[in-house]
Amino acid sequence: MSVEQQAAEFREVFEKVRDEVGKVIVGAAESSATGNAVDAVLTCVFAGGHCLLEGVPGLGKTMLVRTLSEALDLDFSRIQFTPDLMPADIIGTNMIVEDDTGRREMQFRPGPIFANIILADEINRATPKTQSSLLEAMQEHTVSVARTIHRLEEPFFVLATQNPIEMEGTYPLPEAQLDRFLLKVIIDYPTHAMLTEIVERTTKRELPKGHKVMDGGEILKWQGFVRDVVSAPQVTDYAVRLVMATQPGTDYAPERVNKYVRFGSSPRGAQALLLAAKVSALRDARFNVSFKDIETAAFNALRHRVLLNFEAEADGLTADDLVRNLLEEIPKSEKAA
Repeated sequence: MSVEQQAAEFREVFEKVRDEVGKVIVGAAESSATGNAVDAVLTCVFAGGHCLLEGVPGLGKTMLVRTLSEALDLDFSRIQFTPDLMPADIIGTNMIVEDDTGRREMQFRPGPIFANIILADEINRATPKTQSSLLEAMQEHTVSVARTIHRLEEPFFVLATQNPIEMEGTYPLPEAQLDRFLLKVIIDYPTHAMLTEIVERTTKRELPKGHKVMDGGEILKWQGFVRDVVSAPQVTDYAVRLVMATQPGTDYAPERVNKYVRFGSSPRGAQALLLAAKVSALRDARFNVSFKDIETAAFNALRHRVLLNFEAEADGLTADDLVRNLLEEIPKSEKAA
């Protein structure tokens, strides 16, 4: 099978999963200026990364993740983050176990992190100490307890939801943990038409439900195929310059970045940008990344990696505003600069 045929098959598979999620989630096929939430979550699945969903309560963030777990034949685990949650409640702990002969030994009891899809619900309602318990699992896909390393089963995704940090009872996520999320997706209020459809679907006796359409082996196969997608040197260079432009003090940073940004994107931002762009190309049945794919992925890949200063907050500037300005200012070709 040619790569063109495989790319076309990927598009069919992607749309098949999205359609299954769309049986429950209203607006799965809708698109906004910064992208579609369902498409972004599926991009993380096929790119092998984690996703952070942010929005006020009641917008269907948890329902989206749960519905995705119904469409994928994978082990699913939900962790409700609360202020009293401890790291051991997530990763597990060693316990003294006594067998039939009375002999005692230490035995590891795995926590809910040992699953394929982890729903970290309201992740920013737990303390930073508990939030940081996910760091190793998200980066190395392992858990270390008492000098023993336990490997997590692949595929492994953390799909986290959080409320805006201005809300009562929330703790900002550590920068190191934010950086481990491939994409951050903003869930907006539904439109009039979407809200009407939501009400009609959810106030009947029979509630819609998704069905399993893909297993872990298929996901791992497509994750490998995504990484094979070709990115021309000039396209990769554009993505790199875009990321470096978020870093104050660099040759690529415009005046606005030097004025408003405390810290720019790490190299993970460039990796996320290119991986998400590769999925975007395959969704269009192409085996090569375009400049448009980079632009499509930019908001979700960079918004949580650009940390603004107090002056930006005072002037009402958001990370999305900054990314939008960079897309307008950074030329596709360095020679055009």
